[in-house]
Amino acid sequence: MKTILLMRHAKAEPGTAGQRDYDRVLSGRGTEDAGRMGRAISRLSLVPSAIVASPAARAKETAEGAAKAMGFAGTIKLERSLYNASGDVWIAVLRTLPAAADVALIVAHSPGVAEAAALLCGARAGSFDVATGAVLAFDDDAERWRDVGEGGASMRWFLRPKLVERL
Repeated sequence: MKTILLMRHAKAEPGTAGQRDYDRVLSGRGTEDAGRMGRAISRLSLVPSAIVASPAARAKETAEGAAKAMGFAGTIKLERSLYNASGDVWIAVLRTLPAAADVALIVAHSPGVAEAAALLCGARAGSFDVATGAVLAFDDDAERWRDVGEGGASMRWFLRPKLVERL
């Protein structure tokens, strides 16, 4: 069985004149939320064995903050195709993960995170409203990542930073 964690990057600073969207960094609240969600993942005993993130500044910083907070000891793989990617690209990235990984975290952008979540569990498009910093967990009976597909997963939980803050 494979466990899939999908995370939308945490809250970013608004863009400034002349700044590329790709270069937007996390706000103070976003930095806090990334760590908060990483600690929540750790408390739920789901520290991933693989993390893949969009290389955009806000997604990369989210992945790094969550990884540090959860005690992830591996290397975060940056995947350019995740920048503003659709849900099917998220699933394609999952299918490339190493066989030894049983739990994986993908960190990138909206609306791809909501699209990927709906595809994984066979929900209607638009079923998920994924706040910045939120994490969705799915279980898939696939033995190999390349076999993870649409409609084969079941949702385990869906957490938002504001909810975790209150726990």
